[in-house]
Amino acid sequence: MEWEVVIGLETHTQLRTKSKIFSGASTTYGAEPNTQACEVSIALPGVLPVLNKEAVKCAIKFGLAVNAEIAPRSVFARKNYFYPDLPKGYQISQYELPVVGKGSLTIQVGDTEKTIRITRAHLEEDAGKSVHGAQEGMSGIDLNRAGTPLLEIVTEPDMRSAAEAVAYAKKLHELVQWIGICDGNMQEGSFRCDVNVSVRPKGSDKLGTRREIKNLNSFKFMQQAIEYETRWQIETLEDGGKIEQATVLFNPDTGETRSMRSKEEANDYRYFPDPDLLPLEITEADKSAVLAEMPELPQAMQARFVSEYKLSAYDADTLTSSRAIADYFEATVKAFGGEPKLAANWVMGSVAAKLNEEDKDISVSPVSSAQLAGLLKRIADNTISNKIAREVFDAMWAGDGEADVIIEKKGLKQVTDSGAIEAIIDEVLAANAAMVEEFKAGKEKAFNALVGQCMKASKGKANPAQVNEVLKKKLG
Repeated sequence: MEWEVVIGLETHTQLRTKSKIFSGASTTYGAEPNTQACEVSIALPGVLPVLNKEAVKCAIKFGLAVNAEIAPRSVFARKNYFYPDLPKGYQISQYELPVVGKGSLTIQVGDTEKTIRITRAHLEEDAGKSVHGAQEGMSGIDLNRAGTPLLEIVTEPDMRSAAEAVAYAKKLHELVQWIGICDGNMQEGSFRCDVNVSVRPKGSDKLGTRREIKNLNSFKFMQQAIEYETRWQIETLEDGGKIEQATVLFNPDTGETRSMRSKEEANDYRYFPDPDLLPLEITEADKSAVLAEMPELPQAMQARFVSEYKLSAYDADTLTSSRAIADYFEATVKAFGGEPKLAANWVMGSVAAKLNEEDKDISVSPVSSAQLAGLLKRIADNTISNKIAREVFDAMWAGDGEADVIIEKKGLKQVTDSGAIEAIIDEVLAANAAMVEEFKAGKEKAFNALVGQCMKASKGKANPAQVNEVLKKKLG
């Protein structure tokens, strides 16, 4: 039997606010345990939650970015469950009336474009964190994270492979950072995905029993977890077994998922409207105010890069993979004032390669956009060749200064004097008579070899176009 995997994602996006969703306590990461646990977060008697306006703005921004319905009226509810890191016994979330309704996000997997439907996105508070091993043989509870604002983004079960799920998660990860609502730090838990996986016979419309893989904070682990879980479910069914709905964890050391507990249904949580919070009302004026603050979105910027800068769709897509890269590229183009394609090639080429090599973000690039533009100007005016430019770039990356300073200091200016170039070529032809004869006998590769010898003799400083032109004339 041929099987089909069905995948849906629930993503907990930690919102980039200075204070918690229902109190003024700090959300700064890395503080000493329990130093940011406030009275509201742990629901001491007599305290009341007050909604953080900035968290609401973040939710509206996301809704606008994915063309979603934004509810004029949404309601906060208490989600009741008992767990050590939730001392008040309930989590304030949204259930029947979420702030963000149906939207969509388009992904690209290989040559295929696919639209993933977003069911909803709702505001809620985070729970605390169980800490194991801080003291030998003991577990502790850190409530610093309790009350941190989250936007939980839920999709329809539209993905049919681990590759599609990862592509969606990456696209969402880029988007929430682009619009400034989340820092995207997966290691610190700012962006965590729960993946619902089920399998069914190919061609069937009926959904299989799903198992939810919790708290995946790495795209690599997501890929591995889905692939393992898919294989496990198919093997279980083919062996005559039955899939039980469950919450499972992924172990990156073994590459396996394991059941943690049976999966709860919504009625297990006994949702009811929170009596301490009024319904959230969002007006058209509220949406317009947020829209006015929104940055240009990736898809619109891609289209503009193609039309304004005459870049290919591939280049535009690569340069808008993050807002920081897009901003760096645009700043380079504006400071350069020359051919945007040359700037694009350098940002996607040498800059990206160095950043990958050193595992750095472009925001901390040792070569600024203004410095890169200075280098491009010297390529464009033929002061240096592309080959020499790479040497200059490496020196700039190492902190040796601006392009002009390095070129002058190292004597790297391109030789464009026709007399000097002719002299170099004459010497090369005299020293390589055999190559000359090969060329005259019809071997085109010999010409390229002679060009290489000329460039070597000039230590890479001769203008390659001039070398080609003069050499062709001399070889007749």
